[in-house]
Amino acid sequence: MTTTNPMQIGMVGLGRMGANLVRRLARDGHSCVAYDVNQETVHGLEGDRVKGASSLANLVEQLATPRTVWLMIPAALTEQVVEELSTLLGVDDVIIDGGNSYYRDDIHRAEALSKKGIHYVDCGTSGGVFGLERGFSLMIGGEDKVVERLDPIFSTIAPGLDGVEPTPGRTRTDGTAQLGYLHCGPNGAGHFVKMVHNGIEYGMMAAIAEGLSILKHANVGKSAVATDAETSPLRHPEYYQYDIDIAEVAELWRHGSVVSSWLVDLTASALARSPELDEFTGRVSDSGEGRWTIEAAIEESVPVPVIAASLWQRFESRGAGAFAGKILSAMRAEFGGHVEKASE
Repeated sequence: MTTTNPMQIGMVGLGRMGANLVRRLARDGHSCVAYDVNQETVHGLEGDRVKGASSLANLVEQLATPRTVWLMIPAALTEQVVEELSTLLGVDDVIIDGGNSYYRDDIHRAEALSKKGIHYVDCGTSGGVFGLERGFSLMIGGEDKVVERLDPIFSTIAPGLDGVEPTPGRTRTDGTAQLGYLHCGPNGAGHFVKMVHNGIEYGMMAAIAEGLSILKHANVGKSAVATDAETSPLRHPEYYQYDIDIAEVAELWRHGSVVSSWLVDLTASALARSPELDEFTGRVSDSGEGRWTIEAAIEESVPVPVIAASLWQRFESRGAGAFAGKILSAMRAEFGGHVEKASE
């Protein structure tokens, strides 16, 4: 299917999602100029409706006015790139930040760019590596007229009518939420919604992981447990005699369960390929959105114990709690003469 209103757009950042954004746009009839510091990636995308750029300046040169440039880069690099683009773009041009920037930065950037007549749109983008075929869920912040002008781009990138059943009882027939994209409000609103989206994601992922971990260790009663003063005994080993197939449970939960979800689908897929997940160490990164979500909750006086706990767990997975553990061992040794047991 080709759009009836094709547009031209520059894409900066051709990583896991940026490249697929370009492919999806070009497939629907839009023209793209693509740039990445890795020129091999740029050349790999060049073709029908996609031109490569050797620099930001070269990208801007190839765009017709009013220009639209979409950034799909790490938040840490966004400020630098926006600053450079602000010297290359002109009145009525638009910068779209599709990464995971902090929403407060969006407000400041929009204010600074407006003094040059340049528009700024923040667009929280969710879909991961599956977005090329599934489409990307878009959470948009910016000026009404500018977002409306860019609608052909957003409607192409979003899932559209993807076969999801309408919400029972929903009476609204206007708007775009049911198509997978939404203008959430003025500058910053898009990334604010995406920030909370990712905070929720942290909590959902943690709950799935913890639940499956409980099931995996449901056979602890079959194992010999040390009988010493430093080990809490398993009082009823007869209740923990289950060798549960975790991969099969994940598959089971995909069908008819109230916890069925795309995250469970992806978990089942990973476990089907590698039941013990031996290729992973369990170190879980965070890119900032969970922290920002908790900060917003504190300032709003909204309790978020689940999201907060999921962030602490990510810190723990990276060994950030190791020194606290040493302090605990030291205190136990000091007050009770407890000898620290060797790690299993």
